[in-house]
Amino acid sequence: VITAGRAVNDGMSKHMVTELVKKMLKAGKDINNSKVLVMGITFKENVSDIRNSKVSSVVSELESFGAKVDVVDPFADKEEVHEEYGIHLKSDVATDYDAVIIAVAHKQYLDLDEETFEGYLNKPGIVFDVKGIYRNKFKTLQYISL
Repeated sequence: VITAGRAVNDGMSKHMVTELVKKMLKAGKDINNSKVLVMGITFKENVSDIRNSKVSSVVSELESFGAKVDVVDPFADKEEVHEEYGIHLKSDVATDYDAVIIAVAHKQYLDLDEETFEGYLNKPGIVFDVKGIYRNKFKTLQYISL
């Protein structure tokens, strides 16, 4: 999950993905056949602007490990994201992810609870919360934050 006010650069993208991959391997996940949900691709929370978004670097890095990556964002324009980054935004969230990255702290995400994420994840599921919006709120899921 990537959140908070930190800017994510390419070096940070690699670091984040490396940390997530380590956790996934420890959890017995096959990275090459894993499925990851990325929540948010806009430049910052609650806006539609995708210019300068570094989330596409996270997606590319995950895909370089062989992961299948779904991206959702309630503010981003699907056509603009595809044109700019070659990413097809999903309308719906599946229920079979190995990990979820919360990349942008959109208001729609703030009130989601651990049970919601449990519904998105295969067990053992991992949540990477970049900005820490869920810090100290999860009891059963593996949780990572920067």
